[in-house]
Amino acid sequence: MPDRPTRSRTHFRGAAGDWPGQPAGGSDSGPADEDAVDRLTEQLEIAKSLAAEHLASLQRTAADFANFKRRTAEDRERELGLAGEGLLRKVIVVADDFDRALDHMPAEFKDTPWIEGIVLLDRKLRALLESEGVTAIESIGRAFDPHEHEAIAIVPGTGRPDGEIVDEVQRGYRVRDRVLRPALVAVAGDAGPGATTTNIH
Repeated sequence: MPDRPTRSRTHFRGAAGDWPGQPAGGSDSGPADEDAVDRLTEQLEIAKSLAAEHLASLQRTAADFANFKRRTAEDRERELGLAGEGLLRKVIVVADDFDRALDHMPAEFKDTPWIEGIVLLDRKLRALLESEGVTAIESIGRAFDPHEHEAIAIVPGTGRPDGEIVDEVQRGYRVRDRVLRPALVAVAGDAGPGATTTNIH
């Protein structure tokens, strides 16, 4: 019989591994991959911790800066307010002059044009003060309040409760929620030894 031509056999590697039935990557690749995953997980946790620390630090810095801005604004407003109050105290001295002039105005001059002009100026001055938040402190008929009134005399025999204000010697003013100048008043009460008394207008 004629000889058959011989053919060389070639083995092909399977897609799953080097040899049929062998898993890809070799039999010893599992532990190495696990170690790498563990290292990456550890590094990720460290990075997360550092990021949290940096975020907390930035938040504290932002809060400190916000507080600094608030305090600076409050200090500036307080300084401007003090400067404004100094000017307002000078203006109310002028208002005192108007009070005295109008209180002691002779009755025969009451309806003269120039007196009417003074009254108009007084109204404009009061309107200016009110526009700046300045209002008069009410006194007569009220109970004495040491935060708003300064007692300079005690008036006995008025028939009114002790401590009630019976006379206002000088008008007091407040600016918004602060006392700009306390009112000088006389209060009802029994005059003890050394007490100052005054007559009611």
